Order: sequence, then structure tokens, then C-alpha cells
Amino acid sequence: MKILMVLTSHDQLGNTGRKTGFWLEELAAPYYAFKDAGAEITLASPKGGNPPLDPKSNEPDFQTEQTHRFEADAAATAQLASTVRLDSVSPADFDAVFYPGGHGPLWDLAEDQHSIALIEGFLAANKHVALVCHAPGVLRHVKTPEGKPLVEGRKVTGFTNSEEEAVGLTQVVPFLVEDELIAKGGLYSKGADWSSYVVSDGLLITGQNPTSSAETAQQLIKQLAQ
Repeated sequence: MKILMVLTSHDQLGNTGRKTGFWLEELAAPYYAFKDAGAEITLASPKGGNPPLDPKSNEPDFQTEQTHRFEADAAATAQLASTVRLDSVSPADFDAVFYPGGHGPLWDLAEDQHSIALIEGFLAANKHVALVCHAPGVLRHVKTPEGKPLVEGRKVTGFTNSEEEAVGLTQVVPFLVEDELIAKGGLYSKGADWSSYVVSDGLLITGQNPTSSAETAQQLIKQLAQ
């Protein structure tokens, strides 16, 4: 089982002067779900190299058993420090792709032509695409072979407007994930704020928030095993 995980290279939180990036829990929990299931994992990002970690995700309140495990894992941290460039990977080399969130993807991956083509390529090859938290926002420009928005008529979830409001970034982000998925015709649903909530629709698996990252990964593993 070979799984590609795609991380953001974007580190600026709008014009706030604060830093953003990927959310540690959303990398660490799926990483070990895949690793413990025997998967071979490749990490990629638009710029390659060491992707920016959202500093907030490393605060004590947001640390978990899996984030501690990741940070103590020399092989994992070395792999993170040398992600491959997104334009160098092909769906042909993997069984599935997983996108962790954090706010960063809303700026770069959502608009990245390589990311858009990659997701379309995975689905065209009948391979799974899983995204969690803010990452479902990177589907905004992904199209079906007929040229329609990928999410149109499909069951999806992602970071809620009320969760964005709670972290005080409604006016900072380039778009709201919930609003964007609905605007593109997605059959959007959500669970309670900050609770684990995962939706599957065929090859597409989406999770609502950081708490959903492990369950999203487990859902992917389960579907790959079928």
C-alpha cells in the first residue's frame, strides 16, 4: 500500500503578520494510521523541502499522543524535512492520496494546478482521495471529466463556518470551506463543532476538523482493503 500525503508550502496567515502552514495532528495521526497498517508513505509539497508547520498546532493544547510520537520519530521528521516537489509525483505510483489541512492549503494548494491535476488523475485512475479539515477546500477548482465541479452532487464535509468563527479567522481566510463546498454544489453536511465527522462518497473521503483526521485515515485504509 503506497500513500501520498500532500502538505502546504504556504506560511503566511493572510495579512495578519502571523504564521500558518499545515496542522501537525492532521499529519501525525493519519501518518501513523497508514504506517501501522504497513503502508509506504511519500510526503510532497508544492515547493518541496521542509513545509511550514502552523505554530499554533504545536501548542500544548493541540498536542496529542500521535504528535509527540511524530516529533520523537527521527525517520518521520527527516522525511518531513525533505518532502518531494508536488510536480514530481504521479498518481500511477500510489494507491491513494491524503491531504492534511491547516490554513495554508487555502492559499496555495487550492489554486495549485499540479494539485488540481493530481486529484483529477487519482480519481480518473479509480484511486481514493481523502482530505481533512481545511483540505477539502483544495477541491474548489477540481473538475470531473465532463468539466463540472468535482464536488457537485457529492457528499462532502470540511471545516465549518462556526469552527472558523471560533478561531477568529473568518475575515482572514481567502474563502470559507463550508461556503465554498456548498457553492460548488457539494452535498455538505457536518457534525458538532470539534467532534470527529467523516463522509465518504465513492472514492472521495472528507473529514471535518483536526479531531476527524485519524478517522478519515482509517476510513481510507478500510476502503483500500476492500
